[in-house]
Amino acid sequence: MPLLGGGWLWLRKSPFVSVQQVQITGVHGPEAQAVQAALVQAARGMSTLDVNTGALRAAVAPLLVVRAVHVVPRFPHGLRIEVNEQLPVAVLTVAGVRTAVAADGVVLGSALSSSSLPSVSDPAFPAPGKRVHGASLLAALSVLGAAPASLARHVERAFVGTQGLTVAMRNGLLVYFGDATRSHAKWLSLARVLADSSSAGASYIDVRLPSRPAAGFPAGVTSPGASTTTSTGSGAPAGEAPGSSESAVASLAAGLSTGTATTSTPGAAPAGASTSGTTPAGPEGTQASTGEAGASGEAESSRTGTEPGTEPGG
Repeated sequence: MPLLGGGWLWLRKSPFVSVQQVQITGVHGPEAQAVQAALVQAARGMSTLDVNTGALRAAVAPLLVVRAVHVVPRFPHGLRIEVNEQLPVAVLTVAGVRTAVAADGVVLGSALSSSSLPSVSDPAFPAPGKRVHGASLLAALSVLGAAPASLARHVERAFVGTQGLTVAMRNGLLVYFGDATRSHAKWLSLARVLADSSSAGASYIDVRLPSRPAAGFPAGVTSPGASTTTSTGSGAPAGEAPGSSESAVASLAAGLSTGTATTSTPGAAPAGASTSGTTPAGPEGTQASTGEAGASGEAESSRTGTEPGTEPGG
C-alpha cells in the first residue's frame, strides 16, 4: 500500500499527465487576451490529475470581467477552461468620473469604459468589484444587458422618466420599457416595430406591454400605414427630448441583422402600427399589434381599446 500510494503521488506530478494543451472558451470581452494569457500561464504548471482550480481563479482575479471559471481535465495532457464573463453594458457617470458597469451591477472600473457604451447615472460610486445599489439603476442595467447586439450599439442612455424606465437611442428615438420585467420580450417587440415600415417617423415606441407595442408620432407626422392622421401630440412627454424625424426609425431598422419583420394580413394595416387610434399613456400614438414570438408564446394580437400599462405585468 505505501508503494502504491507513493506511485500515485508521483504520477499526479509526473510529465506523463502534465498539462500541455489548454482550451479556453467563453472569452469574448475587451480583456480576452489578458484572460487567456493568465489562465494558460497558471495551467502550465498543473497536471490533468491534479488541477488547482483555486490557482486559476486567483490568476484572473484582477480581471473583473471574469465572473467564474470551470475546469474540465482531459487525460492525459488536455485541459478545458470555461470562462463565465460579466461584460460591461453601460458607463456609470458620477461627478464627471466614468466607470464601466456589468448587467448585474458589478463595477468593472474606468479602464473598461467606452464611448460606445450607453450611460447611466447614480449619486453613489462603488469601488471596482463592488455592486451598485438602487432599484432603478439595477433595473436599467438589467434592461441594457438584455439588449440584442444589433440594437445595443444604438443605445445612448437609460433613465427613469415620466413613462418609467426609458431607453434613449442615439438618433433621438425614445423607447418606453416601464420596468425591467420581460426585458428580452420587450427588445424583441421593439425590433419587430422597427422592422415595420408603418413605424417610420415615430418619436417614441412604447413596449411596456410587449405583446401590444405602440408607436407615437409628433404633431404633423402621419404613420405610413394610417389612412388618417392619428397623432396630434407634440412629441415626447415634458422633461424628455422628442425623437427625430423619419430617419430615426429607418436608421435603426436598417441596422437590424435578424429577420424580425412581421407579416401583415391581406387587407389589414401593417402590424407595426395599426390605425385603431388607441392611445398609450403619455403622448398620443398609434397602437401596434405585433406578436411576441419566442417570449411568451402568445399569438399575434390585434386587440384595441386597452391602454398600455393597464394589463397585469405591464
